[in-house]
Order: sequence, then C-alpha cells, then structure tokens
Amino acid sequence: MKVASLFSGIGGMELGLAKSGHATSLLVEIDPAANAVLSARFPGIERAADVRDSTTLPAGTEILAAGFPCQDLSQAGQTAGIQGSRSGLVGEVFRLAAKSRVPWILFENVPFMLQLNRGEAIRQIVDELEAMGYAWAYRKIDTRAFGLPQRRERIFLLASLAANPAELLFADDHEPAIPTGRPGMACGFYWTEGTRGLGWAADAVPTLKGGSSVGIPSPPASWIPGDGIYTPDIRDCERLQGFDADWTKPAEGAARPGYRWKLVGNAVSVPAAEWVGALIGGARTRVPLRTLPLAPEGKWPNAAFGGSGARRAVSCSTWPVAVKPIPLAGFLQYPLRPLSERAATGFHSRLTSGRLRYSPEFREALERHLAAAISGCWRTGTPPSCSPP
Repeated sequence: MKVASLFSGIGGMELGLAKSGHATSLLVEIDPAANAVLSARFPGIERAADVRDSTTLPAGTEILAAGFPCQDLSQAGQTAGIQGSRSGLVGEVFRLAAKSRVPWILFENVPFMLQLNRGEAIRQIVDELEAMGYAWAYRKIDTRAFGLPQRRERIFLLASLAANPAELLFADDHEPAIPTGRPGMACGFYWTEGTRGLGWAADAVPTLKGGSSVGIPSPPASWIPGDGIYTPDIRDCERLQGFDADWTKPAEGAARPGYRWKLVGNAVSVPAAEWVGALIGGARTRVPLRTLPLAPEGKWPNAAFGGSGARRAVSCSTWPVAVKPIPLAGFLQYPLRPLSERAATGFHSRLTSGRLRYSPEFREALERHLAAAISGCWRTGTPPSCSPP
C-alpha cells in the first residue's frame, strides 16, 4: 500500500513498512539531522519539513503512519500530556486524515500515555478516531519479541475504515521468554539512575533513550560478568533498533556525532513496524479474544479495541511473536567502551546510598570496575579484565 509518513524521524516505521511490502511516498520530518538520514536512506521520496505546513496527503495514500512526538507523554519527559506543544501535534494527523479519508492510520508512542493524566492521551485519540468513523485497536509491543536484546515497550495503534484492526493485532500471542538471570549472563542497566531504579534488563539492554536535546549521549550500560561494565557502540544501538550499522552516519553532516544517540533512541523499532505492516491488508483472522469491560476512567490497559463507542480491554501479552533471542553478549559486535571513572563513581554513590535491591555480585563487579578505572588500567590499554595494582 501507499504510505504517507508524518514525524518520520530516521525512518524506522517506514523501513519496517517497506520490509512488509508497502511503499512510502511522503516523508515529513523537521529535524535537520534526521532529514540528513532520510535523504541518504530514502532517496527520491517527496519530503516536507513541518507537518503544520502540509495541506494534503499524496493522492492514493492508503496508510498514514505517525510516530508522533512523545516528549510530553514520556515518563522521562515533560509529562505535559496530549495538550503539550510537542505531543499535541498529533492533531495534525487527524487534520490530514480527515481531508483524505485515508483507509488506515498507524500510530506509535510510549506506553506511559496509557496512565498519564488518567489516560487522557489515548482517550482523546480514540475519541477522535471514532468521531471520524474508524475502528481501532492498540497493543503494547516489546522489541524483545522479535529477537533483539532491547527491552523496549511501545504502543502500536492501528485504525481502519476498511477492516477491524482487532482481528489483526490480537491474532497471535506468545508467552514472553524473559530470562531471569543466570551466572555469566550479561545484564543491562541505566548508569544514570541508582536512586529510584536501575532499568535492569537480564540478557538485554533497557530502553534506548534519546539523551539530551543537544545530543549528549545517554547510552545504557552492560555488566558482563567476569569482564567489566561497558557502554555499547552507537552502531550496535542502531542494530538493537533493527537498523543496519551506521544507519545514522549521514546525520554527522548536520549535527555533532553524539546527536546520533538521540536519533536512535527516538526511533521506531524496525521489526515491530514490519510486523504491523505485514498485518495490514492481510487475511483477517477471527480469534477468540479474552476481553473485559474498559473502565471509563483511570489507567488504560495494555491492549484494547473499539469503534462506534463500543470499547473492550484485551488480555494478551506484549509478545505477538517469539523469535529466538540473541544473547546480549553475543549480539554486541563493535568495540565496547568501559564505563568512565566519573560515571562509575556517581553511579556507585547513588546506588550505595539508596535503598534499591540488587545482587551483591553486581556491587562487587561495580567496585572492581571502579578500582580498575581509578588505577588507570584501561587508560594504558590493559584489557578490561585486568586486576588493579
């Protein structure tokens, strides 16, 4: 089908849809660095910078894709809500969809939108969709379901004038294959935390973040038992999102190199978009759904569907598929960077002064890492597993 893309970023949604057989005819993105990536990776496609200046969609558009800004809906953001200056741009999606009566709309955003302000954002979105005659369904999806070792949960909402999206999004369900941790398993965490949480992920990294607005990286850290504590290379983080390594390299001509972290952290996971794209236009599968009444107020469930005012919550997992996972230590291909002395010192201070629960082995590994960093063992090129003098 013919796709028009709003808030295109570095093309994660569009690449996933292309892999499932659809063709993008319009890319709308305001960030110059992201546009440099789009120019290199999607040459020849019509472009626009500001969605607010777009007056119509290309003729024949069948899918309107919109990973609209999450800054006002994210737990790590401003939490201004759906009326915020960034996330409020979702209104432009409805403005353009109303003009073209596009058969399919696909949204992607953070799951915190389900609980922020008692679900105001998701309620407003589905209210608008129903007013326009769309049936809709959404589901929280974990990137780990597609075999990538990144714990990343996002909401995918599919709306249609042509079909019942619930018959697509909930046609398959799998028990999450989440490791609980075992000796020798690499584990990811947020080294920027240590007081309220760790973002702990066994055999995976926690959700990749966008970092600061000026491109200061905020990569996760990985504890590799028996070796050390590291941060990954940007090329591996691109791969953790389903892109080829160096996908964002063209952005370095428009912004500082560290800005690539922001672009990758804000991107749509390619395999998740590919999975949804494969559903659109495919055979409808009627499945017996485990549904519950949707509470009129408060936090919304992880999955639901509706249309014409009839709304139901769905009991399902965040794993619509179950691709054999790749162990984190085996996935990382590019040189790892030891967590710096400054970063390790700050993290150790926050961790040991707080009340968070963590294994003694992790603390011991952190202290060995910190001692090695202070001794200068890594700065002299000695292997990370060395013992400090």
